[in-house]
Amino acid sequence: MQSASDMFLGWTEVQGRHFYIWQLRDIKIKLQVERFDPPRMAKYAEYCGWTFARAHAKSGEAAMLSGYLGNSNKFDEAIASFAMNYSYQNERDYRALLKAVNAGKIDEYHEK
Repeated sequence: MQSASDMFLGWTEVQGRHFYIWQLRDIKIKLQVERFDPPRMAKYAEYCGWTFARAHAKSGEAAMLSGYLGNSNKFDEAIASFAMNYSYQNERDYRALLKAVNAGKIDEYHEK
């Protein structure tokens, strides 16, 4: 989903001639989210959610999705429940990781 036109596509004019430009490879930069502290991770999650919501809202299918979901709050509750359960699972996984580190089952682990 794209909320804007592809930044790697375009055109230009040089000496009266028009050229279509397309970048062959998209070199992406990866954020080092594993180094984020909790407030920064929360802000990053907020930005991701906003970006995805915007892209979906601009997809042209917002009205259809709204009609499909109806007027109840069942979907809202399901998403909130999923998010909470996912966070609880993350906590369990993190505790298991720390336990494995303390037991010497994992060679390298750096907590920030």
